[in-house]
Amino acid sequence: MSDAARPGDADPERTPDASADAVEATPDDTAAAASTSEMLGAALGGAARRAGLDPAEGASTGHVVWKAMGGWRGILESVLPGVVFLVAWTFTYDADTRSGNLLLSLGLSVGLAAAFTIVRLIQRQSASAAIGGLIAAAAAAGLSLWTGRGEDSFIPGFLTNTLYGTAFLVSALVGWPLIGLAVGFLMGEGTAWRADRRKRRVFFWLSLAWAALFALRLIVQLPLYFAGDVTALGTLKLVMGLPLFAPLVAVTWLAVRALYPRAPK
Repeated sequence: MSDAARPGDADPERTPDASADAVEATPDDTAAAASTSEMLGAALGGAARRAGLDPAEGASTGHVVWKAMGGWRGILESVLPGVVFLVAWTFTYDADTRSGNLLLSLGLSVGLAAAFTIVRLIQRQSASAAIGGLIAAAAAAGLSLWTGRGEDSFIPGFLTNTLYGTAFLVSALVGWPLIGLAVGFLMGEGTAWRADRRKRRVFFWLSLAWAALFALRLIVQLPLYFAGDVTALGTLKLVMGLPLFAPLVAVTWLAVRALYPRAPK
C-alpha cells in the first residue's frame, strides 16, 4: 500500500471535519477507495494518452493542444456540423413563426456528421470520436424533431456539461481530483501523488478549473435556451467550445509538466 493510501494520513489543507473522516476510515475502506481510484485513473489516463496528453512524451504545449483537438480534421468534425445547423436555421428563420426550417437544419448537420464518420471508416482510421459525435448529433436531432423546438437540440449538450462539471467538482472536493487520477496513471505512480501536498493542490485547482468551464457554459447558455433564442445559443455554443477548451488544455499541460519536469539527458 502506498503512502497515499495509509489510513489516517491527514491532509493539512483539508478542513477539520475532512481530516476527522480520514482518521475514522477503516483500512479496508481506504484500500477500496484507492483501488477504485486507480481503476478510474487507468481509464482516464488511457483516454488522455489516446488524445495525445501524455507528459512522459515531452511534446511541446502547442503540439499537445493541437493533437487534443484532433488537428484540422478533428476541428472540422467538431465545428462544422454546428456551423451548418446555425447557418441553415438563420437563413430559413421566419420572424412570424419565430422558427427556422428545423428538418433542413438538423438534416444537414447530422448528414455532415455521418459523412465525416463514413470517410474515417472507409480510410480505416480511428472513428470513435466521430461515431460518438454522430450518435450525439442524431440523439439531439431526434429530441428536437420530437418536440418541434430547435432549442431542444442543445439539451444533450447541457446534460454532458452538467455530468462532466459535477464529476470534476465532486472529485476535487472529496480529495480525489480526476486530473490527478489521470496523471498518476500516465506517470506510473498510481495514487502516490496524494502524499505530495503540492501535487494535491495543483490537481485540486485544475479540476476546479475544468468544473468551472462546464458550469460557465451552462450559466451562459441556459438563459438563451429558455428564451428560445436558437441563433444566439448556437453561436455561443461554438464560441465556448474549442476556443475555451484549447487554452485550458494548455494550462493543464503546463501545470502538469511543472510538477513532473523531464530528467536531463
